[in-house]
Amino acid sequence: MTVDPCLAEALPRGDGVSLWRQIVSRLEGAIASGTLAAGARLPTEAELAQRFAVNRHTIRRAMEELASRGLVRVEQGRGSFVAEEVVEYPLGSRTRFSEIIRAQSREPSGRIIRIAEIQAEGRVAELLKIRRGRGVVQVDRLGFANGRAITLGSHHFPAHRFARIAALLAENPSITVALAACGVPDYRRQVTRITARMPTPEEAQLLGQMRNRPVLLTEAVNVDGEGAPIDVTFSRYVAGRTQLVVESL
Repeated sequence: MTVDPCLAEALPRGDGVSLWRQIVSRLEGAIASGTLAAGARLPTEAELAQRFAVNRHTIRRAMEELASRGLVRVEQGRGSFVAEEVVEYPLGSRTRFSEIIRAQSREPSGRIIRIAEIQAEGRVAELLKIRRGRGVVQVDRLGFANGRAITLGSHHFPAHRFARIAALLAENPSITVALAACGVPDYRRQVTRITARMPTPEEAQLLGQMRNRPVLLTEAVNVDGEGAPIDVTFSRYVAGRTQLVVESL
């Protein structure tokens, strides 16, 4: 790609500040101002070398510095991207989406994708401790922090106990509020298992991420005050926007 000379950014020579540091300063300023938005792909090394009239080794040194500061992430074979703001998501005995997001000075929100009653099979039946074939209400919900999707959760509630939950969630997407209305004012996380995989096309679209980047997976069981399972949730988290933190109990 040919860069218009009028767009080239001249860097002062001989003022004691190395060229790569000047490039770091220019790109850091563009990121801080929002000119380069979170998740945006940066120009290639060759394009940046033309833009700043330097060699590619100088560009590479600047990118290494930006990556070490957490401002840029480099993906082999794909290029460099402005790092996205990462949400720390603690996993402990009390895991509440809205509380976690608000504690980091962000605004939580949620959107119900679908609600359906299905038959419990395999892992869901095992974790809910119900017979295979019994009814469960599956709720797929997107969770947002400051308007950006960070998680897609598939919740499973025993239908015989939570017959009203579909109607409640249609009015208010808060799982905690719906459970309280169904007679479960508080609950705790019994266990969380964490893995990772590549997203499906639907997951990538809903979460607003590339298909060739992995999602973090959690399998969680929530129980009521008596220790009875009330919810089995399989969640997918955007790895570039979320850091799962396992709390010591």
